[in-house]
Order: sequence, then structure tokens, then C-alpha cells
Amino acid sequence: MAAEPEGTPCWADGTFGDLEGAKRFYGELLGWSYGESMPEYGSYTQAHVDGKAVAALSPPMPGQDAPNAWCLYLASPDAAATTAKIRACGGEVMVEPMQVGDFGTMVLATDPGGTAFGVWQAGRHEGFEARTVPGAFAWAEVYTREPEKADHFFAAVFGYGVKQLDDEAIDFALYDLGADPVLGRMRMGAEFSPQVPAHMNVYFTVADCDAAVEKAKSLGAELRFGPMTIPFGRFATLTDPQGAVFSLFDPTTTGGEMPKVTPAP
Repeated sequence: MAAEPEGTPCWADGTFGDLEGAKRFYGELLGWSYGESMPEYGSYTQAHVDGKAVAALSPPMPGQDAPNAWCLYLASPDAAATTAKIRACGGEVMVEPMQVGDFGTMVLATDPGGTAFGVWQAGRHEGFEARTVPGAFAWAEVYTREPEKADHFFAAVFGYGVKQLDDEAIDFALYDLGADPVLGRMRMGAEFSPQVPAHMNVYFTVADCDAAVEKAKSLGAELRFGPMTIPFGRFATLTDPQGAVFSLFDPTTTGGEMPKVTPAP
């Protein structure tokens, strides 16, 4: 598998204070099995579906006061150059380019509105080994209170085209790399508590959204939105038992008319 084009979502990992609890929750919900934890990399543990890597879980780094949360990584051919662009475009670099053995090089940063994300320059580890099958990554969206800044930032750093959804009810944009969208952007309105920070909402594929929501709730998750059917599928957003936001997505259940989009000014 070749490294993904720059700006493509290529990996996701979750940081959890209770690593074993997170493994149990997502294992039961998404059918994940786990590889050996890697103590030399802070007990980083890869999750698999049918033997293919789909995500990873880890505890916080020693001394790190990190929230329980998912992080999405965007592909880069040159992590140092991407880091320079992040700074030049008003983002903040939280972790400088750091080589992770021969797996690759990572960066952690935030956009000008505070949305945290990662950058991954692939080495031996090129990212997701499966997508859109049950248990694997499906989609992700930038949730921000400063959408104009987010649109400008991500377009400038990763070369995205930005298209606005023609819908008066929501402020939503799609980021693309010349063909199909690779990432969404949602304005956080008054329906979000001020305590909810800007964040990257990561979606995982399931075979039946409603059934998966009920299972998640039985395992201690809290439903935040949905389930809702749109032309692309049926989805719901939840917080897991440790408070991390994530979404479930069933691409086989669709409904409604395809929305119109226009290039952002």
C-alpha cells in the first residue's frame, strides 16, 4: 500500500486514562482485537478487524494532562514542512516532528480555533489497513466555533478544496483533494455547551447504526445526537464511558436528497 496523498485521513488513535476499559468498550462495540501493547512506545496498542490495523489506543504520555479523546492523523510526505505551514497559518504545534522508530514521524497540532489533530509521515506504518468495513474508520469532521478560520487553515496547510453545503439550517463544509471529500467541517452552535471544546469527530463504520447505539449505551456510552439518516448513511454521535466523543456510521442505510454544494468564497 502506497502512502496516502497529503491531507488524507490516514490513522486514528485514542488516548485514555483507563486503557483496559477503553479496550473492553471498543472491542465489544466494534469487534476489535488487539495486538501486543508496545511499552517502548508508552503501551501503544493497535486495534484490528480481521487482522487488519484500524486504529490504536494508548494511555497519556507520562506527565501529560491529556483529555480522553480521539485524534485523527492527516498524511504528509514531509512532517517538518507541514509543521512549518501549520505555524505560518496560525496553528499551534503541540508535539514537534517526532520519529517513532521506523514506523514513521508524527506531529500533534491545533488549528487556530483549537481543534486538535495529528500529522503522519509514513514509514513502515502507512496507516489504516482497512476502511469502511464494520469496525473500521469511516469519516471525520472538524467541529469548530470558528469555521472561517478552520476553512482557511486546512486549505492552506493541506491544499484542500472547500465546498459549502447549501443548507440554511447548518454551517457545514466539505474538504476535498480534487475528487471525493475527505473531511467535513461543522460549525459548533449554541446547542454545544461552552465546556465542549473544538474537536475532531471520528466516525467508525457499523453494520446497523441503531443496534450499535443500543449496544454502546449498554456498555456505558451516552448518546449525544441521532441516530439520523442522510443521503450518505445513518449516523449517531456519542461519548464513550470515559467522555471521548465518537460517531457510528452505517453507509448502507440512506435517505433524502443529495445536498447541493458551492465552492467557498
